[in-house]
Amino acid sequence: MGRQSGILLHPTSLPGRSGIGDLGAGAYRFVDFLAEAGQTLWQVLPLGPAGYGNSPYQSLSSMAGNPLLVSLEALAGDGWLAAADLARAPDFPANRVDFGAVIPYKERLLGKAARTFFERAGEGARREFDAFCADTRHWLDAYARFAALKAANGGRAWTEWSARREPDPAAVEAERFIQFAFFRQWSALRRYAGAAGIEIIGDLPIFVAHDSCDVWANKELFDLDADGRPRTIAGVPPDYFSATGQCWGNPLYRWDRMAEDGYAWWIERVRATLERVDRVRLDHFRGFEKYYEIP
Repeated sequence: MGRQSGILLHPTSLPGRSGIGDLGAGAYRFVDFLAEAGQTLWQVLPLGPAGYGNSPYQSLSSMAGNPLLVSLEALAGDGWLAAADLARAPDFPANRVDFGAVIPYKERLLGKAARTFFERAGEGARREFDAFCADTRHWLDAYARFAALKAANGGRAWTEWSARREPDPAAVEAERFIQFAFFRQWSALRRYAGAAGIEIIGDLPIFVAHDSCDVWANKELFDLDADGRPRTIAGVPPDYFSATGQCWGNPLYRWDRMAEDGYAWWIERVRATLERVDRVRLDHFRGFEKYYEIP
């Protein structure tokens, strides 16, 4: 492979006008900086929609993109938001992300962009959207339903939902649009990085969050009780990081059930990640070889 160097930076840490880093102009300037500094690698943390604690390692999906990373300026450039929409942004902190303020602001404008798209998008944009939905149907359909139901239930974990009916179709379509916007912007940024000689190292955590579409839509693949709650949770035995081991809290896989279909869920997860990045960091690889099963 040869000797290379680069920088680890999650896109949320980039400067941005919307209170959080995104896939807009700040990300392109960062790529330019890497190239000018003679770097060839950009390592990112997981890019999925963050759940508990706004952590990228507590993602609501291992395959979807984080709506908060969607650039509102890029949506305005596409004609799906107006300049006036962006002019009324709150006074966000300059040196940290105030998720309590950012989330409702971006959710409101992403919803407006979705409505504008479905009302006014031209034939070419609609064809592009339809092609995206078809190409990603193996995860997008379940995630869009999950996200819409979670919003309808006040953001509570899926084991606490009271509304188990089908979600509002318009809300599901809006979630599909947001994912379309994310991957449209991410693909453009990745092409720009590649042209500048920058490879992107993605991040694939070995375990997934319990409050995720992955578990909700594939309950049979996880060690859950009759109510859907984890029967056992993951940890790691003692090593040079910790003399007593670690308790991670994620639900454990039922490897016997996964083996029955040739580990199809894992194959799709790795394939989806490799379609979006140039290299993959598998975190925490030791968990494949040895892990704690904690009641």
